[in-house]
This record gives sequence, structure tokens and C-alpha cells, in this order.
Amino acid sequence: MKIHEYQAKEVLARYGIPVQPGKVARTPEEAEAIARELGGPVVIKAQVYVGGRGKAGGIQFGDTPAEAKAAAQRVLGMDIKGLTVEKVLVTSKIDIKEEYYLGIVFDRNTQSPVVMVSKEGGIDIEEVAATTPEKIIKYPIDMRWGLRPFEALNIVSRAGIPSQALRQAAAILTALAKAYIGSDAQLAEINPLALTTDGKVMAADAKILIDDNALYRQKEIAEWAEPEEANPIEFEARQEGLTYVKLDGDVGIIGNGAGLVMTTLDMVARVGGKPANFLDIGGGAKAEVMHKALTFVARDPQVKGILVNIFGGITRGEEVAQGVIMAQAELPKGMPIVVRLSGTGAEEGRAMLKDAGLDWGKDMRDAAQKIVAAISSKG
Repeated sequence: MKIHEYQAKEVLARYGIPVQPGKVARTPEEAEAIARELGGPVVIKAQVYVGGRGKAGGIQFGDTPAEAKAAAQRVLGMDIKGLTVEKVLVTSKIDIKEEYYLGIVFDRNTQSPVVMVSKEGGIDIEEVAATTPEKIIKYPIDMRWGLRPFEALNIVSRAGIPSQALRQAAAILTALAKAYIGSDAQLAEINPLALTTDGKVMAADAKILIDDNALYRQKEIAEWAEPEEANPIEFEARQEGLTYVKLDGDVGIIGNGAGLVMTTLDMVARVGGKPANFLDIGGGAKAEVMHKALTFVARDPQVKGILVNIFGGITRGEEVAQGVIMAQAELPKGMPIVVRLSGTGAEEGRAMLKDAGLDWGKDMRDAAQKIVAAISSKG
């Protein structure tokens, strides 16, 4: 479950992590009143469940209440990666001297949370990891003890955090680990962790993802859920009974069974593609369900092609093929689709696809290679 920046900062503040004072506004007039209450220059920050707000114009500044109102007018209603900004965080502006990165994420390989700290903050940590991975210090948390203060101090020191910020950063990292564990998070990050010109260290931004399976323990946080705002397609898919998760790539993925869909995601990545979604149609799906799944996936403007991977059992290959054929008229013109069928009704389904002029893969790798190649050829 995603939560907004202002909610993540509320969680961090409960564990003693310093954050800027601020409040949420849903109208320009509310933003003006909050700016007047805070006194001094403010930052207006779009509250949506995606990154890249700054590059999209979703973070603006106001030196006076009137300027804050005008900034809020520009940001409210803005479209950022398909999400409409319905509220903004109005927070006091701070003078930043340096920016760092603190993060904790669950690592499936080690089956434990892993701390990541870098002196290079304020930019995408993925970019740092790809270009200068040596600038990121990683350290697994032993869940028997949590992250102990001496470990946190050692981590931030190894990351190159300067002496004037060292102990404050270590204390914040220790508290971040407590917040991560205490809120049943899958990800908790502060980017940037700001060193101000007057020597204070604080969380200038925050992101927390909560484990859905633990929401029964996190009743207050569960009440913050805004599924219709997190991703409109995900919300509508859930209403229609489809298991759909939005990702960042351009290859739409449809399969039956969570394990098969996950394997398909991996295969697409292995042959050089980037999955755009996870969609599991489940067992026994009829042609109408496949038709609905295809139209849902194609609604994502990032999707340039779709891979359908079905292992037939109670889901029959000819039903899948019929659903794919039915959806053709409603899909964007020229969008490539590759279907891999195996098991019950596979031969019949492949014959139907061939008659309809649609492509299919002889196995999962072949199908993944075909869809990635088809998307690449389109540019």
C-alpha cells in the first residue's frame, strides 16, 4: 500500500525524525492560509503516488502567501504520469547545503531488510546504483536486534556523510529502521536527507510502502488508503475482479496464475524488455475475461505491445484465442500481440490465432523475444 509524502512524514515524526512543519491544502485559498500560518517562504508539493514530481512541475515555491496561492493554483489539477493532483503539501522552505539518501528495502535474496545509504541524495537512487554503485553502502538488518546505533554510525560514516552531519544522520537512520519495522513497511526512504545551512539534518522528503498483508495490524495506516488515486486502472481492474499491478515498462503482460505471470515478467526482462504490468486472469477464464484483460492492459499509454502467456488446464486455449480475437477492434491500431499457449486447447487456439493473422510463440522465451522485437521495430 502506498501512502503520500505528508503521511510518510507523519510516520517518521512519530519515531523522532525531524521534518519540516507543514499542512495539506486542497484549494489555493487553503494553501495561502497555511503559508500565512507558517510564515516565511514555503514549498508547494503535489501529493500523488508517483515519483518525478519535481521534473513534472509538481514542486513549486512561494515567498509570500499570495505566491503560495498562485503556486497551488498551478499544481492543483495538474496531470503527473496519469494521476491528477488533488492536494498539495504546503511546508516551510529550508536552505539546503547538502543532500543525502537513506533507504531501507526488503531484499528477497537475503530474506531481510537492507539499509542503503549514499552521500549522493536528491536524485534517483537507481541512477546512482547504475552509474556509481560504489557510492551506495548496503547493510542487512538482523531482525533479532534491529539496527543498533553503533551500526548506523558505521554505515553513514562509510558512506562519506560529513562529520557535522554524521551523528544526526546516524540517529535518523536508527529511527528510520524502527519506523520501517514498526509500520510493517516494504520500503522506507528519505530522499533527500537534508543538511541545512544552519547545521540541522532533517527529512526533506519521504516515501513509505506498507506491506498489504500487515494492514490488519496497521489499522490507522490502512484507513489512509486511496486506491482510486493510486492508479485508476488498478482500481478499476480490482472492481472488475482482475488482479492487475502497474509497472514501469512498455510490454503488457497477461497470464494465468501468479507464478506463471511472475516468470513471464522475468523472461521479458531477460530478453531485454521491460514489463508494463502484472495481470493474472486466474483459472478457468473465458473469452470475455481475456477480452477484458487485454483492453485493461492496452489502456496504459506506456504499453506498446502485449504478451499473453497461458498454460491451459481449466483455462482452455481456444477460449483465450477467442478473447484475443474479440479484443482486436478495441486495441490501439498496430499494437503487436504475441500469444503463447500450452496445455488444454493449445493447438486449437493456435490455429484460431493463425487464421486471424495473429502471432504466437512456440514457447515462453520465443514469445518474449517476439514481442520485444516487435516493440523495438516500432521505435
